[in-house]
Amino acid sequence: MAASVRSRFLRLLRVVAPWRSSLLHCENTAVSHVLQSLRKLPVRAFYTNARRVHTAPARTLFLLRPLPILLVTGGGYAGYRQYEKYRERELEKLGLEIPPKLAGHWEVALYKSVPTRLLSRAWGRLNQVELPHWLRRPVYSLYIWTFGVNMKEAAVEDLHHYRNLSEFFRRKLKPQARPVCGLHSVISPSDGKILNFGQVKNCEVEQVKGVTYSLESFLGPRTSTDDLSFPPGSLMSVNPGMARWIKELFCHNERVVLTGDWKHGFFSLTAVGATNVGSIRIYFDRDLHTNSPRYSKGSYNDFSFVTHTNKEGIPMRKGEHLGEFNLGSTIVLIFEAPKDFNFKLKAGQKIRFGEALGSL
Repeated sequence: MAASVRSRFLRLLRVVAPWRSSLLHCENTAVSHVLQSLRKLPVRAFYTNARRVHTAPARTLFLLRPLPILLVTGGGYAGYRQYEKYRERELEKLGLEIPPKLAGHWEVALYKSVPTRLLSRAWGRLNQVELPHWLRRPVYSLYIWTFGVNMKEAAVEDLHHYRNLSEFFRRKLKPQARPVCGLHSVISPSDGKILNFGQVKNCEVEQVKGVTYSLESFLGPRTSTDDLSFPPGSLMSVNPGMARWIKELFCHNERVVLTGDWKHGFFSLTAVGATNVGSIRIYFDRDLHTNSPRYSKGSYNDFSFVTHTNKEGIPMRKGEHLGEFNLGSTIVLIFEAPKDFNFKLKAGQKIRFGEALGSL
């Protein structure tokens, strides 16, 4: 796909303590356990000219418990990471540009070893549990207060109407709550926050400032191939901190890539999965199932809606609803546009579905 773009420009838009005492107790317990075991072991003694020396079998070393060690090493590493972030924030306040410190291969592999896919499926099941009628208002009210939800925009304002958190998150809005801009061709596909935008250069997409990822790796192979290996479909967090730390984060995560054409050439919309966001739904593709338990490492599925009888594929009108996340994540738009296309955006600004992204 990227090789076919020559005369036009590709544009990018991305829209999306009290444990110290218990730790010491564990350490003291482990040490006292070792000392008691030492007293029970047979002791061999021998003499030298200087002093009497005692020895004991080396198997006492195995009495150390792994939990305190993991807590200490994990806590130390987390503390180090927090210190690094604090130091970067202080330097940024002074106006100094800090080069991103990328995660090593072992750090990425360690993160991937966490069963985020299984945890995300469990979280999805939990969100689908029907809440008792008396519990719905306090639970949803807490969600509304935390995320600043405006229920005046909801088609159904009664909180008791929503049986579970999943239904509440995917609530329908009133018809005029999100007017679609008619003056510009490219509009926001969802509510969210603008994290990055600009022009794609040398087939490299900017993930965050100073960190890029491959356009082809992100969108997938142009032709069907069984010989090439691709990164596994993980569900790592996609928050800005992780995007700054893990190179090609979006290429590692499971995602749904929709490609097609608009009046100026190539156009793609990619919904990126993340931790606790393993369910992505596309309304016109009922066979799509993300975060499947039968997932095969590095696998991908490719389906074309263009056939001999349907040469246009699936036509979509501006402002037409395309799909949904079960909990929010990241959407990336990569499209071909004329040279005079300009984004009307600022990094970090909030945007709503239907608002203009740029102008020609």
